[in-house]
Amino acid sequence: MTNVEILFRYAAPPSEQVALALGRARDVYGIRSLGLDRTAHTVRVEFDATRLTPAVVANLLTSSGLQLAEELPLIPPPAPEPETAPAA
Repeated sequence: MTNVEILFRYAAPPSEQVALALGRARDVYGIRSLGLDRTAHTVRVEFDATRLTPAVVANLLTSSGLQLAEELPLIPPPAPEPETAPAA
């Protein structure tokens, strides 16, 4: 078993019907966990990569009615370094 996490940003907040469908998606063999972050508008899915692919996971989410906007990196890019004033 190879556990992998994937993070998506969703376009519209999930309705109650979509939330119930996402709850049923947790029962899919290979899905380890599924979590919504309503403030960041993201959904994080941990899945077994020997059973599922990222494309299958995305399809599972969209077939539940969730409108995915983009896949996000799990590790945010580093903050830009502050500019320093030139030495006189």
